[in-house]
Order: sequence, then structure tokens, then C-alpha cells
Amino acid sequence: MDTEKTELDRILAAAAQAAPQLAETTPAQRARWLAAVADALDAAGPELVPLAARETHLPEAPRLKGELARTTFQLRLFGEVLRDGAFLGATVDHADPDWPMGPRPDIRRTVVPIGPTLVFAASNFPFAFSVAGGDTASALAAGCPVVLKAHPGHPELSEKTGRIVREALLAAGAPEGTFDVIFGVEPGVTALKDPRISAASFTGSVPGGRALFDIAVSRPTPIPFYGELGSVNPVVVTPGAVRERGEQVAKGYVGSFTLGGGQFCTKPGLLFLPEGHGLEGTLTEAAQAVAAQTLLNERIGESYQSGVARLKEQAGVTVLAAGDPFAPTLLTVKAGDFLKADEVLRNECFGPSSIVVTYSGQDELLRVLGELEPGLTATLQAEESEVEDVRPLLPALTRLAGRLLWNDWPTGVTVSWAQQHGGPYPATTAPTTTSVGTAAIERFLRPVAWQGFPDALLPPPLQEANPWQLPRRVDGRR
Repeated sequence: MDTEKTELDRILAAAAQAAPQLAETTPAQRARWLAAVADALDAAGPELVPLAARETHLPEAPRLKGELARTTFQLRLFGEVLRDGAFLGATVDHADPDWPMGPRPDIRRTVVPIGPTLVFAASNFPFAFSVAGGDTASALAAGCPVVLKAHPGHPELSEKTGRIVREALLAAGAPEGTFDVIFGVEPGVTALKDPRISAASFTGSVPGGRALFDIAVSRPTPIPFYGELGSVNPVVVTPGAVRERGEQVAKGYVGSFTLGGGQFCTKPGLLFLPEGHGLEGTLTEAAQAVAAQTLLNERIGESYQSGVARLKEQAGVTVLAAGDPFAPTLLTVKAGDFLKADEVLRNECFGPSSIVVTYSGQDELLRVLGELEPGLTATLQAEESEVEDVRPLLPALTRLAGRLLWNDWPTGVTVSWAQQHGGPYPATTAPTTTSVGTAAIERFLRPVAWQGFPDALLPPPLQEANPWQLPRRVDGRR
């Protein structure tokens, strides 16, 4: 049931009251909180995983067990980020009377928590992008209270996971109001408009994300809105790759676009193959061998079926594989027809569908890539002997995505220090950020400079003695 107005106000007031208390905590304290949450979720796995399977139709093993492991891993990884300290960007410029720009005052810079954060949970990852997912982990690591708007696709799981997270935080010493869960579309919108919320994040559809983004930036006091929206994630296969390992590439592609019922934001939706590739039979056989999978919920299932119907209606489109309403659908079209077709061919179709686009040469391929909307990933399947042929494609692919892959598949998004999960709109509303990996913490931090302050009033990262022993830049030197 939707969170009642009085309860929503209590949760927002508690988050606002907790914010200054969290801002005074040390990174080491918050690392302990995150570890406590991870331990509690691991212990509750035997209860949570079957519940997630029942509400989302995703298999318990290896999918949901693996996803829960990913969730607790990223909580602990943000603990490592906190202990490392480099995320604070602590920088000290001592006073310098001989500075070339004129006498320089003592000025010191670091980051502070942005404040209470509203997180909209995703449907397709009931653990890793939901209640205790990456947005929650990175916001808590930054020192921000989190109000989590649960996804309606797994309400019971959200309630139980939220209770576990909240109780673990309180038991570990976090203040009341550090974390809570709300339910319902209207309460979510009300919270987004509330002046006590300082930032928001979202994972979901382009229409839903754009509507929330517009609310966030049109408030009397606009706030940052970090939305991960839609992506078609093109894969380009070169003639050399077709010659050397075409069958392997075709089977790998089918495995990638059908993984998890095609319900990954990194699902490759377009496969660019040179004309005369000869892989139609392999692609068709591989797609037909994948069993139909019930999608996450009825709304997503209906949207997928109507989306596939629209794709099939486009001029020049041929069906390579189709069957059961939720079985993989693989279509093919020539690049020339793709360029002339309705934009429906260029938009994400959430579910196990994909389109093979055949191109006559590099010039035509570049024209098509130039017409695509940006996304999260762009993949090259090529041979190292083709390096000079591939080089002209890189500017176009870099324009399209935040993560480029060489002879790999985009549906694996590891959580690491170097990961980038974002891209230009409509992939995300904030292309300079990532929602996966340790850099995700940067979304919920705000830089502040202290000029001329006495040492005793400076935050610990900037004090002369460097009491936390952080990596810092001092007078331009690391």
C-alpha cells in the first residue's frame, strides 16, 4: 500500500534531522555500518532469495543468489572506498605571497555529503539496483540519509529488505532517519518535490525517468537527478571477426541479448554485421534454442509484446527467429532500410529482442552509427590485425557510450574501481557520472573550500596534521 502522508512526512523529517549527524561521522564509522548491512543481508539470504524469485519470476540460482552476493560485495567495496579516503579529494594550498597570480591565501578543499537522498529502485535487479543496491550503498557511504522509493514489482521483498537494512544500521550506531522505505507513485513524487530532499537517483524507463528529472530540475530549488534510462548498446562486428570466429560471435551475441530474459539495461539491441556474413542460420538456431522466460511483471510483458509487434511492422525488416510471446525475437534489416525506418528501430525494446543490421562498408556503418542515440555501452568484435580499419570507428563509438568493449559482451557489469556505467542522454541524465563502481559515490558529495580558517576549525581531512592520514594534494603535489 502507498505510504500515508503522515508517515511520509515523518520519514522525510527524520532524514533531514539525521543529515547533519551523518555529515559529522567518520569514513571508518560509515564503513562499519555498510559492513553490518552486508552481513545482515547475507544472513537473510535463505529468506530473501525465494521471495525475490516469487515476485520477479527470476531463477533463484544462479541469478538471484549471485545478485545478492553482488549487492553485499558492493556494500563492502564502498567500505574500502571510505577507508582509502581518496574520494574526499582533500587538497591544501598553503598561503603563498609569491604566487604568480598575486598573493595566495591559505585555501583548502574537500567534499561534504549533499544531504538527504531519494533513491528510486529498479524492477530488473531486485537486490543490486533496489533497496540495498548501488545507489543506496554509495549515498550512505557519502554520508547521506537515504529515502528509498520501492519498486511495485517486488513490494514484499522491498519491505523485508528495507527492514533488515534499517535495523542493521541502527544496531551499528547509525542515527534514526539514516534509511527508510516508502511505497507508491504519488508518495515518490511528493518526496521528490519536498525541499528536504537534496538529490535523487533513478533506474528505469526513459518516460518515467524523464518525468522525474523534469520535476527535480523545476523545483523552486532544483536538485541533482541521476537517472539511468534507456540504451540500445550497439555491437559492431568487422569482416575479420566474421571470417575468424563468426559462429562464436553469433552465439555469444544471442547469449548476451537473451540473458535474464533480455531485461538488462546493457542488453545489446543492435548487431551490425557486414553484408554477406552468412551467419543467419547460426543466429536463428541459437535464438530458437533459448527457452521463453516469464518477464518481470505483466506491464513489462505487455510492453515487450507491443514493442516487438511495432518492430516487425517496419519496412525492410525480416524475422530470423520468433515464437512464444516471450521467446527470443531476432530481426534483420539492411542499413539503408534502417536509416529510412521509423525511429522505433533505434529505441530500446526491453526484453529478449534484438535487430541485426547489415552494412555494405565502413562509410555506411559510420552513417548509421551517427544516427543512433547514445547509450550505456558500445561493443567492437574485431581482430587486432584490423586495428587501422577499426580506428576510424572509435570517435563514433565514444560519442555513443560511457563504456566501450573489445571482444566482450556488455551484459556483464562488474563492480570495481574503474567501472563506468553511464553515458550521454538518454542513457543517463548526468553523463559525467556513473551508477556502478566506486566513483558512484561522487554523485552524492558536494565540494567546499575553506579559505583562511584556523586549523582547529577545519574538517579533519584538511587539518595540517592530516589526522586521518589521507592521500592529499598539498601545494600542487600529491
